[in-house]
Amino acid sequence: MGDISPEKKSGCGLLTAVFGGRGSWTRKLPSSGYAEASSAKNATRSPDVAAPKTQKAGHNPEVLESSNLGKDKKPVDRIIPRPGQNYSKPVYQQHQPSSAQQQNQARNEAAAATGQTGYGQARKVPQTALEISGELESMISDHQKSKGAASLVRASSSNVMLYGNLGNLRQPGDADNGSSANVLDYLPRTATEEPLPINGKYSPTTKNVANKNEEPEKKGPFCRVVSTRMDPEQLKILGNEDYKNGKFAEAVALYDAAIAIDPNKASYRSNKSAALTAMGKLLEAAFECREAIRIDPFYQRAHNRLATLYVRLGEAERAVYHFKQAGSDADPDAMNKAQKVQIHLNKCTEAKTRRDWNSLLKETSQAIAAGADSAPLIFALRAEALLKLNRQQGAIETMMKGPNFNIDECKKFFGPFGSASLLLVHAQVDMVEGRFDDAVSAAELASRLDPNNREANIVLRKTRAVATARSNGNKLFKTGKYPDACSAYEEGLNHDPHNAVLLSNRAACWSRLSQYDKAIEDCNASLNVRPSYSKARLRRADCYAKIKNWGACVQDCEVLIRENPDDEEVGRLLKEAKGHLKQHLGNQDLSNGHAAGMVVT
Repeated sequence: MGDISPEKKSGCGLLTAVFGGRGSWTRKLPSSGYAEASSAKNATRSPDVAAPKTQKAGHNPEVLESSNLGKDKKPVDRIIPRPGQNYSKPVYQQHQPSSAQQQNQARNEAAAATGQTGYGQARKVPQTALEISGELESMISDHQKSKGAASLVRASSSNVMLYGNLGNLRQPGDADNGSSANVLDYLPRTATEEPLPINGKYSPTTKNVANKNEEPEKKGPFCRVVSTRMDPEQLKILGNEDYKNGKFAEAVALYDAAIAIDPNKASYRSNKSAALTAMGKLLEAAFECREAIRIDPFYQRAHNRLATLYVRLGEAERAVYHFKQAGSDADPDAMNKAQKVQIHLNKCTEAKTRRDWNSLLKETSQAIAAGADSAPLIFALRAEALLKLNRQQGAIETMMKGPNFNIDECKKFFGPFGSASLLLVHAQVDMVEGRFDDAVSAAELASRLDPNNREANIVLRKTRAVATARSNGNKLFKTGKYPDACSAYEEGLNHDPHNAVLLSNRAACWSRLSQYDKAIEDCNASLNVRPSYSKARLRRADCYAKIKNWGACVQDCEVLIRENPDDEEVGRLLKEAKGHLKQHLGNQDLSNGHAAGMVVT
């Protein structure tokens, strides 16, 4: 066979692979001409001979006849015998091409006349390639009829590709995690600059690029990242815009993209730190500032930003150091805050050493007011002082107001010893609130972080003993063994005499044993250390009702109904108590306190 260009060879192979092996260009002839057809496979096609434009591949008589040229034998005349008497003329049925073949033939004729392809592109096709082109056009026509032309796009090589063959790109209409982004937004320009025309109209899947007058859809930061992914400075600019507009999470995402491209640029880390600070993620922000300073030790803005974070986190000594490194970028107001916080922290250390809990409470409050508003260790010191003063409700509120950082981040920032101290206070507050399992877990972790900490071992033993006593008491109470349950709760109170939960639970046991005075006494002790403990107040109100002290019952019920207006049980008890009082007091106002402590027999 003659020489064939690599483009033609590869093209035929590609079409065979993509369209399922429909690449046999020579059709089998009837048995009488089979030898001629087989010899045509080895014949050399003349480049000057072109197939008729209306003929299909494999039907070029000139090519078939060229296989007999050059033979030395002269053609011999054939003798046709005369037909017999019974001979009848055979009727031959003319082969009718299919509708797809007719459309293909008409398209080829139009293309030959105008030099245009069926897709609106002018291209010159070599005469020797018309057979392959015709077969390809037929395949495309069949696919358009079965699937619709909307599923085709032009590729850069002017061939046609299916959306399904675009690799990992998302298909049109797919919604990944709620995203409605069109796949055309992520294709190269050659595939998105214009859609395929269908009868003079455009495919609905490409309407976003058909009308140039329409406003482009607003895209999120991800789309912007894709469009500028190779320009980290542009990403930083976009992040700065989002930061100024209050879109801190989007800004962090853009800074992260810039860092992924150029991880050795300190400004990206510093800007990300600012966005994280605005989101309240101070520990992460501090880590980013540290990394920026590691990359550029003389980056003064990063030193100032880190020093400011240290002030808020209660690390005054470190803050003073980095303010000095910040030079002219140091914030004078923040420097004054750092010095004040340092003074109060020194006094806190002295007060704790003397076990002067009132002074510790005062100094921690002043340190927080001076600028350490997100210092978990200072909040923990304040909560510890409140616990020592048996002000459990204040300790709970203090820990709720303080920052709630991840313990792993705390270990990385404050170290194992500081994290252990923080966990010890958390364990004690959890035990006060009745979260005994959490208290044991926190105490165990603190003991592992600081094995030589004597206080950690004491708190661990205490939490385990109280948790065990409470669990045993609950089991006995559920089985109706109230005296044994009362003893179990009392065992826990030996380790923690002011635990509001254990006192309230023991009061429930006394109430079931009809010892209402003892029950009220335990409820009073529980409410003294934790005034907002609603369970203890409800049990006391119930005990007041049992001894017909309707005035005190009304007072407790009114406090409970203000806290939870939808509590039906409290509402019924309050209605009952007021009803009994009205029977004996007439129309006297029950809200003025005159009925308090009144016992109606």
